[in-house]
Amino acid sequence: MSTNQCLGCRLANKEQDVHLIYENDKLSCIMDHDPFNTGHVMIIPKEHLEEGSEFNEEMNLSVMRAVQLVSKAINGIYNPDGITICQNGGIFSELTHYHMHVVPRYIGQNFAEFYQEDGVIDEPEEPLETTNEKMKTYIESLVEKEYQNESE
Repeated sequence: MSTNQCLGCRLANKEQDVHLIYENDKLSCIMDHDPFNTGHVMIIPKEHLEEGSEFNEEMNLSVMRAVQLVSKAINGIYNPDGITICQNGGIFSELTHYHMHVVPRYIGQNFAEFYQEDGVIDEPEEPLETTNEKMKTYIESLVEKEYQNESE
């Protein structure tokens, strides 16, 4: 599949409108356009990869580093009861491109709705633009703080 045909490639490489909160040379972290909860993020490699089994060590580390940053931002801003990290492969991947979901969760939620094609999910509590700005700012402060700690 060419990268022009792949929605995941276009999203990760910002060739389509996205709400980007973090990126490095390997991946982009964007707000899910139809979030399960406010703060729901997708981590998407910029290179066309369909499955995690195709990752090299550098991509593995990059994805897990992004999971840490996004999780810290979600916890710091939204204080959820927990976070679910999931990846759907094969025929269950709507993008036919690897992407990992990082989803804030709260007591009493039925996460099975996330996997139902006809599941009804409540509208997010705030506009994606607002969530995007909060998450991006928080992650930038985390990265800056870690950089300062390494310099000392």
